[in-house]
Amino acid sequence: MGITKTESFSDLQNRLADYFKVLGHPARIAILEHLVNANSCICGDLVDVLPLSQATVSQHLKELKQAGLIKGEISGTSVCYCINAEKWQEVKSFLNEFMDRYPNLEDSCC
Repeated sequence: MGITKTESFSDLQNRLADYFKVLGHPARIAILEHLVNANSCICGDLVDVLPLSQATVSQHLKELKQAGLIKGEISGTSVCYCINAEKWQEVKSFLNEFMDRYPNLEDSCC
């Protein structure tokens, strides 16, 4: 979406859309779940866990890192990734704020 179109939407709407874009792939969800459970990870470990090539895993890690959801640190010849706790809480807060705006939905749709 072009910059002129995004200006028509609230900051919350734009930020949520950006996060949902990043979270819109099951591989990225699997990576996040693995990192949450492991508390840290080496990229090679993810290739062993996921049915994806090293290059594909690296691309997904890049997207997650650009969104700020994970952090990476060079450790020898590998990069160690972990959840960015501050950003995780921010996304959780944005999502909760969005969902809490409409708490009393009834099944009144067709």
